[in-house]
Amino acid sequence: MSDVVERRTFLRTAAAAGVGLGLAGRADALWAAPLTGAGAPSDRVRVAVMGTNSRGAQLAKVVASLPNAQVTHICDVEEGAAAKGVKAANNPQVKVVKDLRRVLDENDVDALVIAAPDHWHAPAAILATAAGKHVYVEKPCSQNPREGEWLVAAAKKHQRIVQMGNQRRSWPNLMTMLKELQAGTVIGRVYYAKGWYDNARQPIGVGKPAPVPANLDFELWQGPAPRRPYKDNLVHYNWHWFWHWGTGEACNNGTHEIDVMRWGLGVDYPKRVQSSGGRYHYQDDWEFPDTQVITFDFESRQSIMWEGRSCNGRSTEGQDRGVAFYGENGSVQVKGDGYTVYDLKGKVVKTVEEGPKDESGGSVLGPGDQFDAYHLGNFVDSIRNNTAPNGGIEEGHKSVTLCHLGNIAWRFGRAMNCDPTNGHILNDTEAMTLWGREYEKGWEPKV
Repeated sequence: MSDVVERRTFLRTAAAAGVGLGLAGRADALWAAPLTGAGAPSDRVRVAVMGTNSRGAQLAKVVASLPNAQVTHICDVEEGAAAKGVKAANNPQVKVVKDLRRVLDENDVDALVIAAPDHWHAPAAILATAAGKHVYVEKPCSQNPREGEWLVAAAKKHQRIVQMGNQRRSWPNLMTMLKELQAGTVIGRVYYAKGWYDNARQPIGVGKPAPVPANLDFELWQGPAPRRPYKDNLVHYNWHWFWHWGTGEACNNGTHEIDVMRWGLGVDYPKRVQSSGGRYHYQDDWEFPDTQVITFDFESRQSIMWEGRSCNGRSTEGQDRGVAFYGENGSVQVKGDGYTVYDLKGKVVKTVEEGPKDESGGSVLGPGDQFDAYHLGNFVDSIRNNTAPNGGIEEGHKSVTLCHLGNIAWRFGRAMNCDPTNGHILNDTEAMTLWGREYEKGWEPKV
């Protein structure tokens, strides 16, 4: 039996049980969201995937495994990456298109999955909603806070479902625990959360001007970003560490922990943000901190702290990434989709392991596919049934805005006071210059 058939079998079983695919506990959607194109209603959701060198190929693979979805288009500006997407799509009729705008002209596309570089996330999503497509956009949903505001507005204006890739919003054990945490039934009132991410990334060197590779359309790769010359240490991954295109480790990985912490505490925007750290481990072109601590204080007498160590992989509390909550009656440490509850003296009260597992004790779908399928399955299910997704863009934007605020506070080297209703920086016009960005002429997002 093929991997695809095994995944489809599992997902049908899970869907029937209402497990992990968003079939239970969802709010009603605020608008009608029909599928487009002939034969689409009550059939498969036709999906285009943008950016398939790495993460996008993984998402295409999972979409192809879902019983009610099909990858119909691969959109990438580099030939090797496009080939990876085609292989993952598992569809002999899949179309390859370099220019996203041509994909959005297609009538046989219902939804767009975006895994291109960060500077493309919000502009591509805004274009897609205007074209009548639903959107799954990888984290972070924006390269700057203003883009996130625009994307929320675009989803409402065009009545499209937009889900961010904050996959933990669909992990079943975590969903149950965080609901109980907010209700105060696990450790009483929760007042503090800390999260962390540890890695051992290597230096990116000092880039040199170089000819654009023949298999890369660098003009389309840059898209909405003002033009910069090509350098030999930019594509495929190192763009993450340049302000012009990326968002640093805080948005690249911290989004996940900050989203879970904000969710568990039941908070939105902070009243105060501060950040410390720097590019300490290597001396190269990396522009963001590789060692960073961000703290957020909220009006509700609660706070969040996130620590990122990009270049020192020693784990924190036995995990290379994680979240811990602290409350009046104890604490909770989250490990993936599992967690452990402790009393105030550190004694274990309860442990829930990650799942589900097959008879041999391994993950049913494999560690990556399994948890991505929960979230992507919820996205597809939301489109088909006109219901709100687990990771709707309103909540995704809030969490990503916190990450942006942490980066802005670090860049200016000072604490910032914020409007707790929308996150805007107060009484600091210099810091607010980074709330948005300039765009290449003709590529400005329009809502």
